[in-house]
Amino acid sequence: MPTNHGRGGRWQSHRRVINGILFGSWKTVHDRHRRWSADGTWERILRAVQADADAEGRIDWSMVSVDSTTCRAHQHAAGASTRAPKIPGRRRSPARHRPDEALGRSRGGLTSKIHLAGEGGFRPLGFVITPGQWGDAPQMIPVLEEICVPRQAGGRPRTRPDHVGGDKAYSSRPIRRHLRRRQIKHTIPEPRDQRANRRRRGSQGGRPTGFDKTIYHRRNEVERTINRLKNFRAVATRFDKRAYVFHGTVTVAAIRLWLRPQ
Repeated sequence: MPTNHGRGGRWQSHRRVINGILFGSWKTVHDRHRRWSADGTWERILRAVQADADAEGRIDWSMVSVDSTTCRAHQHAAGASTRAPKIPGRRRSPARHRPDEALGRSRGGLTSKIHLAGEGGFRPLGFVITPGQWGDAPQMIPVLEEICVPRQAGGRPRTRPDHVGGDKAYSSRPIRRHLRRRQIKHTIPEPRDQRANRRRRGSQGGRPTGFDKTIYHRRNEVERTINRLKNFRAVATRFDKRAYVFHGTVTVAAIRLWLRPQ
């Protein structure tokens, strides 16, 4: 955890503030939550917690599933300033600051979407936040790139699961080609129209995709992970105006899931 925020006096107990972020009034703790969301503090804590779990053998790398969920945004989440936020004494994380603030409009109003990769223990390994109307397939590769679990013994972080699962929304040649290049086995059903088009092209259509129903049944694990994540009120309904702050809110919820006993 950071020892100081720059100028001024020293911070008080981190534990008291974190309890406030999780359970108390957001007005009194928002400044520090905003800072830690911007400078990547929450993400570093999440990586450290995941590294502890991996060292203890508590991460199920045998199957990682990808899915997405839409979060309704409160009306007060709209109207953020078009200027980039200034964080005193900290460098803003450009990857988390989006000009669209990860807000999209649909018939239901303002929405954001969380694209998530979850392991067999119903905990998130990585996620990406986009506007609610964005498709799932284009975000699968960015989500898998968010998987980065440090090794306590040293060396490169682990970024590759043994097997990846997803529903038919993720069935595309670029995704399958990417997974084969990384030598990751995958179970993704082929939609009927893609199957018919492949057969119509004959030998030029390529080989049929492999599909194991037994393995595919494990895809419910990522759905259960999403349900656990959305038990947090600030995740199920977005109240944060800034995308990077909402990303920090989802990260705090993910940290709590990793710290819960199995």
